[in-house]
Amino acid sequence: MKLKNCLAVAVVCLLSVSICLTASGGAHTHPPLRATVSERTLHALVDEAARTTLEKFAGKNLKEDQLSITLIDLRDLQRPVTASYRGNERIYPASVVKLFYLAAAHRWLEDNRIADTPELRRSLKDMIVDSSNEATQYIVDVVTHTTGGYELPPKEMEKWQYQRNAVNRYFTSLGYTNINVNQKTFCEDAYGRESVSRGPKGENRNKLTTDATARLMMEIASGKAVTSQRSGQMMDLLKRDYANESKDADDQGRGFTGIALVGIQGARLWSKAGWTSTTRHDVAYIELPDGNKFVLATFTTDHANEREIIPTVARVVISGLKDVR
Repeated sequence: MKLKNCLAVAVVCLLSVSICLTASGGAHTHPPLRATVSERTLHALVDEAARTTLEKFAGKNLKEDQLSITLIDLRDLQRPVTASYRGNERIYPASVVKLFYLAAAHRWLEDNRIADTPELRRSLKDMIVDSSNEATQYIVDVVTHTTGGYELPPKEMEKWQYQRNAVNRYFTSLGYTNINVNQKTFCEDAYGRESVSRGPKGENRNKLTTDATARLMMEIASGKAVTSQRSGQMMDLLKRDYANESKDADDQGRGFTGIALVGIQGARLWSKAGWTSTTRHDVAYIELPDGNKFVLATFTTDHANEREIIPTVARVVISGLKDVR
């Protein structure tokens, strides 16, 4: 074969390989353009939600360091895109911590580390559906093999605290950072070893970030937390009816992110919310009729009476998602 013909054949072969690799995705060394563009746009949307909310509640003295937001776009479950505003700030999580105890309990059940009993199932339901603190206290004892009670001598207290950190160790092994989940939830204050465990200045209180909380909700909603079957069981407990207002102070369905969905026909909501005298938080997985699927975690501090802060964030996000491509 002549040299000119050899060169021509080589060029054709190289072009064919290039086309095949591009079509199959085999030549990509960077994320697809959609993910890159979406991430940039998503960050702009979260920043807009924070700016709008801070401006709206400026008269109520809402400050930048009193608001945290994390948004995860889940239209492509294989390539979720995350953006946040102060998303890695450690904040007292109120009842949102119960989502972590729910996932840990299912991990323990899957590994046969705790027994699947009617009482356990009842407590899981009450902890999530009704946000019961009594049920949460029972779950924490079961998964950490600890009990409350009077103060313990230092060595016994050290052993007790190690056991109580079992849930922390589990989430740390999964790559979660900047969180603390080893305290029971109370309507009032803790006593005995529960109080000692918290630390003299409350330094060992439960702490979460919106990034970590949104990640856990994403893994549950996408069927990747523990097993898909158990993720489905957790989602059944997290399903919320936002169409009907409740007289319950928690009002898990409509009292937080859910109220932003009122009037959107066909929208669906799963969430876990919580509040105290100073905090108001929610983490929600939402499916909109236009195909948008996303997780939105919003934490506020020192503004528990401002019930419209979280819905304001949600409305800006929902309105802006249609422009995210």
